[in-house]
Amino acid sequence: MRASRYFFSTLKEAPADAEIASHRLMLRAGMIRRLAAGIYSWLPLGLRVVRKIEAIVREEMNRAGALEVAMPMVQPAELWQESGRWQAYGPDLLRFKDRHERDFVLQPTSEEVITDIARGALKSYRQLPVHLYQIQTKFRDERRPRFGVMRGREFVMKDGYSFHASHEDLVREYRSMYDTYTRIFTRLGLRFRAVAADTGAIGGTGSHEFQVLADSGEDAIAFCPDSDYAANVELAEALAPAAPRPAPAQALEKVLTPGKTRCEAVAEQLAIPLARTVKAIAVMHEETFVLLVIRGDHTLNEIKAQKLPGLDPFRFATDAEIQAALGCKPGYIGPPLASSKLAKVRIVADRSVAAMADFVCGANEENYHVAGVNWGRDLPEPDVADLRNVLEGDPSPDGKGLLNIVRGIEVGHIFQLRTKYSSGLKAAVLDDNGAPVTMEMGCYGIGITRIVGAAIEQNHDERGIAFPLPIAPFAVSVVPIGYRKSEAVRAAADRLYEQFSAQGVDVLLDDRDERPGVLFADSDLLGIPHRVVLSDKGLAAGQAEYKGRRDAAPQMVPADAIAAFVAARLAA
Repeated sequence: MRASRYFFSTLKEAPADAEIASHRLMLRAGMIRRLAAGIYSWLPLGLRVVRKIEAIVREEMNRAGALEVAMPMVQPAELWQESGRWQAYGPDLLRFKDRHERDFVLQPTSEEVITDIARGALKSYRQLPVHLYQIQTKFRDERRPRFGVMRGREFVMKDGYSFHASHEDLVREYRSMYDTYTRIFTRLGLRFRAVAADTGAIGGTGSHEFQVLADSGEDAIAFCPDSDYAANVELAEALAPAAPRPAPAQALEKVLTPGKTRCEAVAEQLAIPLARTVKAIAVMHEETFVLLVIRGDHTLNEIKAQKLPGLDPFRFATDAEIQAALGCKPGYIGPPLASSKLAKVRIVADRSVAAMADFVCGANEENYHVAGVNWGRDLPEPDVADLRNVLEGDPSPDGKGLLNIVRGIEVGHIFQLRTKYSSGLKAAVLDDNGAPVTMEMGCYGIGITRIVGAAIEQNHDERGIAFPLPIAPFAVSVVPIGYRKSEAVRAAADRLYEQFSAQGVDVLLDDRDERPGVLFADSDLLGIPHRVVLSDKGLAAGQAEYKGRRDAAPQMVPADAIAAFVAARLAA
């Protein structure tokens, strides 16, 4: 491709509302342009990257035996009502009416449609297993779209769905997709981890996320460097302390703490470690008032709490509800010591809190806390559960070391749906005895356009993008200095361009009439992995300049060997 004939739209500065590196760099490089909040046009350069990602995904899915289909983006409401997700999915589901006042949705995912296809076409267990996938535009009406293509409303996703006669066969396909996704993200040139994850709104019994590792990632990942354990922090188990709870050693004491509504401020006033304090989080389950009690230096894991018996679902209590149950406003609440208040409150303590003695908590009286509190002596033994997010250095749940915490960007997710949708939509086949059996299902998604942003978050520097070779818009840029002024430079550049093109290399010949600094800056900004510079001075010496995108400095290579030299780099 000749740059003079290409659609380039680079910017020196990104718009002020571009919050993260990938958003800024994609706008500056002319990969995308904003049309509306969370909705972007993909320009030629960006679309080249998208198509390369799609090609790798398609190759590996086909290799794994999946069959490609194309389902409508517009779906009738009846299917979503039949599955129960018409209301359950929430405001992210964009609903609208056609001219006949019939309800439709813009698909955020396609479990309902694919299950409808399966129940109409699959009648016998002999037709199973079947795995169908598509690469198609989706729409989720995010309340606060942000971070460019990372958290947009319209996006391209690969979504696949498998159907099975038994759970055992679903597990086999799930493992196959785990391996397939591992190959995909390896081929894309990304550093990633597969982590156990919560099933979320999709549902099912088990899932893994594929996370691209990047400091800007929204997700926290807990992993053990001494084993294969890895999980999203939402799911990672926080083990109970190994040591037994100490015996009480302090007397109960009410302490004046004026204006100290946070554990950090209380610990500072009392000159004690923050880990000696506990905080009570008030929630409601239907009409039941519940205090979730965690250590002062820990954070509540809402997903874990949501799954507890008697708490599914819960919401945070209002100030009025807290006042009614405890007689105190937030900031000074804690497990009530008075039996009259205890009768109104269910207490669930995190494992770490259940192992504490002589702790400090709110006194349920404004400007006061209580020190020297102990379970069994001052308070009845609580219900105990894993309520908190794990921390760096916590014991790994597999017992093989300590946890590290890294940030990640979710780019793929696989689920064992089991019969969540096939049961609701009555998708069954006949078994070998002629009896109907509900099909087991799997679901497998990859965020195609999100991968572009994630790859840039992981691969950039102060000069711009540094794409992995497999998804770079061009593999090589040929930068001739004075292309339109020097016959020797023009002839050498054209010859090298034709050599690369004949070899099937994605090459960009930057034949624009620009200063060298502009040409070099754009090559770095676009993330092209290999650059060859041709100049009168270099050619007179029989030399061409080569520089890899991540190299600290260029190197000189004989001009007549530069094509072979770069080809060897590409092969490596």
